[in-house]
Amino acid sequence: MSSKYRNIAPLSLLTSIMLASFSNNSIAETAPLSSEPLINILTDVAKTQNITIYAKPSVIQGNTKVINAIKSNRALINALLADSNLEAVWIKNDAVVIKDKTNTEPVESLAIAANNITKHNSKVERISVYGLHNSLILESGTATKSNMTLMQTPAAIVVVDKLLLNEQSSTTLQDSLRNISGLTQSGNNYGIGDNLSIRGLGANYTYDGIYGGADLENSYNPTRSMTNIESVEVLKGPATGLYGIGSAGGVINLIEKKPQEKESYEIKALVGQWNNIGLTLDATSALTDNTAYRIVANYEESDGYRDLSSERAELYASLSYDVSEDNRFLFSAAYIKDSIQIDSVGDPVRILSLDDINVTVADLTIDDLANDTDADGDGITGVQLTEVQRIELLSTIVPSDGLTPYDLGDSGLISPLSTPNDGKEVRIKVRHDINFSNDLLLTHQLQYRDYSSDFTRQTGGLNYIYWNRNGEINADPRAPLVIDDVLYPYAARRQEYRQQVADEKTWQYFVDLTNTWSSGLFSGEHLISANYEHREASVQSSSIWDADGGGSLPYILDIRNPNWPTGSFEDYDPSLRTNYDKTVSAYGISAQEVIYFDNALTGRFGLAYTTIEQDYQHKGTDSAPGISEELDTDDSGLSFNVGLNYQISEQFAAFINYSRGRTAYSILGSLDADGDDREDSESKSVDLGFRYKAFDEDLLLSFVLFETSRTNLRYSNPLYNANEDATDYNIDVPQYFYDESDRSRGAELDLNLAINEQWTMNFNATYLDATTVQGDEEEGQAKGVPLKYVRLWTSYQHQFKALPAPMKFSVGVTYEDERSLYASSYGLPYAYIPSYSVVDAAVSYQLNDWDLQLNINNLTDTTYYSKAMYAGGLPGESRNAKVTATYRF
Repeated sequence: MSSKYRNIAPLSLLTSIMLASFSNNSIAETAPLSSEPLINILTDVAKTQNITIYAKPSVIQGNTKVINAIKSNRALINALLADSNLEAVWIKNDAVVIKDKTNTEPVESLAIAANNITKHNSKVERISVYGLHNSLILESGTATKSNMTLMQTPAAIVVVDKLLLNEQSSTTLQDSLRNISGLTQSGNNYGIGDNLSIRGLGANYTYDGIYGGADLENSYNPTRSMTNIESVEVLKGPATGLYGIGSAGGVINLIEKKPQEKESYEIKALVGQWNNIGLTLDATSALTDNTAYRIVANYEESDGYRDLSSERAELYASLSYDVSEDNRFLFSAAYIKDSIQIDSVGDPVRILSLDDINVTVADLTIDDLANDTDADGDGITGVQLTEVQRIELLSTIVPSDGLTPYDLGDSGLISPLSTPNDGKEVRIKVRHDINFSNDLLLTHQLQYRDYSSDFTRQTGGLNYIYWNRNGEINADPRAPLVIDDVLYPYAARRQEYRQQVADEKTWQYFVDLTNTWSSGLFSGEHLISANYEHREASVQSSSIWDADGGGSLPYILDIRNPNWPTGSFEDYDPSLRTNYDKTVSAYGISAQEVIYFDNALTGRFGLAYTTIEQDYQHKGTDSAPGISEELDTDDSGLSFNVGLNYQISEQFAAFINYSRGRTAYSILGSLDADGDDREDSESKSVDLGFRYKAFDEDLLLSFVLFETSRTNLRYSNPLYNANEDATDYNIDVPQYFYDESDRSRGAELDLNLAINEQWTMNFNATYLDATTVQGDEEEGQAKGVPLKYVRLWTSYQHQFKALPAPMKFSVGVTYEDERSLYASSYGLPYAYIPSYSVVDAAVSYQLNDWDLQLNINNLTDTTYYSKAMYAGGLPGESRNAKVTATYRF
């Protein structure tokens, strides 16, 4: 018996529906149909009889009664719907619409591809039913590789389906994060790739459970598209046993589109602000009785807000082949080529150290901007400004200086020497599922992934006003810029451009053996898993500088109206700064036990043993020429999870979970030539939560209290000094400590509501106290991580008398608390990004095979910052609109 249906009577359910051969739209007498979920039976009828059944997934939830053999499709469907509030309306001999009897919508408006039930209940792979948003969330078990429903799962999981993503016109993973508590933008990634954070910590990215890039200090990950994605699942906390080496925050698992047996085609076109255009084609059909294909192609380009242009071409192909009902292959491949412009500076904070002036900015006088007097007696004095220059400098200072970014408007510090991140990704995957019996399933997947990146980005661009650093006031080059006795109060100093070329190749293999079992009052699922992955990274980077770095780049004299350098990067004598190869190999074996103790208590227990090996080869740079000795390190250890879920009633469940994981301490970090074989970075998480559902599962509420951390991190001992000429020379103490941790604790709330066909809502809120702990010392809120954030998206359908189908109106609100830009090394100990609220809206109309949608982002044209940079903020987009037209046939 499938554990998914433990609480459904009668208990003696069959695990599959056996339908005899059909001919001439009739059903030969056969065994009675079991009391399975109605959608499963209808899907089998649709596939075997080659008829199209349209139904909104929300109206065909629940089970049907046991019925005896019936001789026609029409009679069978009528029998299935008997004594219910549903009716079947046949629109063709091979097409029927199932709807609520009270639904007055035109039947034609329901006969659309989105309501084709085979689209929502494909059995190509062992995943949950994809239907109405709440149904998907409640049934999704792929994140835990089990058959547990969400109400039985002792883990923090959030699921977002395509319906919600389409309403929001989400085209990238960045767009979809608004729907998931605990998921935010991660700062300091220079605008390259996703680099999101879960609970303020790193995240792994997988496609159907297989590696798709990870936040392991790898700054050249791609910006992932939602073109080929059906839903997003986020499993929070360490998941080493299920997904191999991984980040402390958790796993973002992207469920890709699969071949469907029913022929279906979709064409989607979009046009929007900043010359944004796009075209998507999606085609799927059966090729033979046991083979189906799917092709998804997409092209999109945009000039982008503030000239942050993007261009993306994608091709996804998949082929399913059923050797038999119990032996299935899925072949898939992806090719993505994108070119995304980079802003790694944003709007900078003007550097005015508030600790050094000891007065409020409003009360500043030129006396507070005093020149250096060599008070420390070291013979070094900073830049000496004349009284006229100090008056000029004072006149430019505003109350936000030293605290918040300086608004550069729609231009920004994006130099023509910067080039877009030219990324290319190839993924080839084979998946094989074998059902040895009704209770024993083997799934194994092999994937090859190659991602390359090539870009030139700008960094630095620091605007100094006043800073007493280590006893020196305004010591060059951390000082206001003066050239030929002329002060440039808005100059950007210490400017650098870095050109990076990187390539990462990965092989990954996963095998999962699942056995469902029953013994007396108990039942459960054994899961034995093994995984192997091998990554090879090759990285080169070169730099050019302005005079502060000894280079020939011209200073930016005014960040408000930059004087950009001419020519190309190569014209400025670049220096090779980074040049290495790095490999990471990991293999592990794990076991997971899911136990259904009774109808209320569920346990999930996992244990994994993982080995991680790293090799690093320095290949020579301008400052360190020659190939160095190859360095290597390896570490092994156990990770585990223990979770219990108690379903107090059908509507209410509470759970507790404790998990530990491990990952490589740094994918790109150098190793110790002295043989300091560091232990891997570890992680741990404690979750205590509850879930509540109501109104026939149309309301789903989840609340989680958590503490998650990445542990045994390295930091330098401030007492260690290897400079023999220094007065504090000391090598008799440890150079490093290894007890630093990045810790986050807080609360997450997720609410999904679909009270009726007219109104739906997604709401999530997060309180996140994230900090770094060194020994017993805690720093302040982690840089770029808001303490509080709240997101809402709600949609309402209204039927106008003049229109044959209803219109849908949607509104979204995002609130993020202020975020720290703490950067004492830049003289900005109190800098932050202000809190903000942004309102988005959408209106859509669907009729027959057409769907027309208008999305307006930042409806009130709010000025805000979407991400924390090193010493500034990345401006969020101004108000913009996008129109999407979709035709399905």
